[in-house]
Amino acid sequence: MHAVTPADQAPDRPLLDEIERYYDAAPRSSARAEDFGPLTLFVRAADTGWHYYARPTLGHDGPAATAEDVRRVLERQRELGAPEAFEWVAEQNPALRAAVEAAGLTVHEHPLLVLGPQDESVAAPITAERTEVRVLAADAPELAQAVAVPHVAFGAPGTAIGAAGADELAASTATLTADGGVARIAQRISDGVTVQAAALEDGTVLCSGQYNPVGPVGEVVGVGTLPSARRRGLGLAVTAALVAHARANGVRTVFLSASDEDVARIYRRAGFRPFATALIAEAASPRA
Repeated sequence: MHAVTPADQAPDRPLLDEIERYYDAAPRSSARAEDFGPLTLFVRAADTGWHYYARPTLGHDGPAATAEDVRRVLERQRELGAPEAFEWVAEQNPALRAAVEAAGLTVHEHPLLVLGPQDESVAAPITAERTEVRVLAADAPELAQAVAVPHVAFGAPGTAIGAAGADELAASTATLTADGGVARIAQRISDGVTVQAAALEDGTVLCSGQYNPVGPVGEVVGVGTLPSARRRGLGLAVTAALVAHARANGVRTVFLSASDEDVARIYRRAGFRPFATALIAEAASPRA
């Protein structure tokens, strides 16, 4: 299946350009950019931290990327020990998919949704009386759990209630504290490049997520709920808190990518509207 513009409408070109500028700027707070002509590879700036990806070069006006261009980037990623990964917006760079697939990568589609300046903020759903949803400071004692929850959540994809809960959260929290993952998020919060929110109940984080602002644009990322606490509206409650914080701090465009259409429907009900398709390419899984 190939991506199509939502509702088969012409793409919102100013919005696509704004998001494209954001995608180029956001990784630069903790990565360096390597130039490959029509492609740019973002490389993490330290031995620890996130591995990034390659994407189309902002403002490139030469020939479109070819499969050979993609292979050059792949060679560099292998040399660095980085994931063989590319990310881009289908409607902004429609020709890149063919080059990426010709180079042997598998492409996955994810709905992109947005709240623009003219859209109402997300209404926070009603949660249990003992549930508290708030933005966390860099020194918040709950931050370690908040960083860990999405790792547990994404280990059991989907929206169904699952078994993973307190034990898995404790193990993930210990791992991320030991390897510096929690400290990295705390530093990003202090630097003003990440905002973290969490839903807590009886002192335990059940759901968390972030947004990363760059000027007037922010992307909501990593919203995850412990599988044992799903189907309670916690993901939307955390998202609503992030959007409210973003709007209160001058961010006029908030967007996110949903893992699939089932998740996208939840965000659409909350007021986000579809506007494009995010494409993520990765190495194909080896055949059995």
